[in-house]
Amino acid sequence: MANNADILMLDACTLRERLATGALSALEVVEASISRIEAREPEVHAWAWFDPEFARAQARQLDTHRQTGRAIGPLHGLPVALKDIIDTARIPTENGCALDKGRVPIKDATIVDKLKTAGAIIMGKTVTTELAFMEPGATRNPHNLAHSPGGSSSGSAAAVADGMVPLAVGTQTGGSIIRPASYCGVTGFKPSFGAIPRTGILMQSPTLDTVGVFARTPADAALIAEVLFGHDEADPATRPEPAPPLLEIATSEPPIKPIFAFVKPPGWDDADPELHAAFSELAEALGERMFEIDLPAPFADAAMLRERINFAEMARYYYSYGKKGADQLGPQTLEALSKGNTTLARDYLAALDWGDVLYAGLDEIFDRCDAIICPAAMGPAPEGLEFTGSALFNGLWTFVGTPAVTIPAFTAENGLPMGIQLVAARGNDARLLRNANWFQGWLTEAGA
Repeated sequence: MANNADILMLDACTLRERLATGALSALEVVEASISRIEAREPEVHAWAWFDPEFARAQARQLDTHRQTGRAIGPLHGLPVALKDIIDTARIPTENGCALDKGRVPIKDATIVDKLKTAGAIIMGKTVTTELAFMEPGATRNPHNLAHSPGGSSSGSAAAVADGMVPLAVGTQTGGSIIRPASYCGVTGFKPSFGAIPRTGILMQSPTLDTVGVFARTPADAALIAEVLFGHDEADPATRPEPAPPLLEIATSEPPIKPIFAFVKPPGWDDADPELHAAFSELAEALGERMFEIDLPAPFADAAMLRERINFAEMARYYYSYGKKGADQLGPQTLEALSKGNTTLARDYLAALDWGDVLYAGLDEIFDRCDAIICPAAMGPAPEGLEFTGSALFNGLWTFVGTPAVTIPAFTAENGLPMGIQLVAARGNDARLLRNANWFQGWLTEAGA
């Protein structure tokens, strides 16, 4: 039987190959995850719901299936964690909210059906901030328990970072994939808007809500994201078109070495000085492979416009929470609902128009590069658990619907990771992951 520590060191793509050949059983992989969770959960607090026997039962069923010689799915035997706003049949989905305590859906979300069909093992539900907004949960940063893991997909990022699971699913409305991935030192992938269906997932802002994934590498992110991509008639943001071969493209060699456009997002001057220094070193190391360019001037208003849409739609979709139990909601949630309730219709409708306007302004940049490169967060994870960090460097890309991926790149003086963020044109998810995979390899070589 394989050693648990050896199993936990393997990335998802390697695990998949060993599971497919029978070198590892699903039960062996699950037992390794269970051991890690039981050892670390009392400190990290990544899980909202976890039942080791449920995980073992799935693993045994998958091992039995494989022994019949029948085809196995692309995620066969791989443990996956789900943010606790994603509906799971007969398993609590409490949205990080006291008002939803004891809520147990009767039907799986669309993406949970996809994961099960692909042979994934649903390990459990990970902690989310309250209603996937800013009010923090109990999760701590695995690199330093005194620091935030980010939010709102805090438990999903922490579970992957701490080796509890190789893969996890989260959502992003502002910066809830990219920021916690950066803080926790893992790969986070937010695809193009509408790439992954949201049916059965808590709706906060239909204009902005995007499902994404956490993994160790861009290739691992491609592996799970490819399963999740696709059309769903119940989600009008999705389109009836074939899912791209994300993994095949992500793991292929770029035809030519990529060129990156370095942009300083609005708020750059307020970022951590260590981040400024790290990007200066990066620019020097990449040389002619990176050039600096300014974002169009209207991007200065992107954060305000995105927030206006977010809060107005949040007030609409969370109306029942405020009505039946405002006294049980956190102050940051209540403040957002208050702002949303006072947003004028004309201002909300005008803000909706700006997403496509700003995106059109990126054409000149994308014509000159393979991907935009910028910080994934304002710096390393903030100390304390009261603040999940600023989404300023992420929200603009959520607003315009572009795919974004972060990979660990720097280490702050306090030992905490800082990520870089790569951004591509809408629909160029596979090529973005390929460039991220190339970039991760370049970082490894440069650091050797």
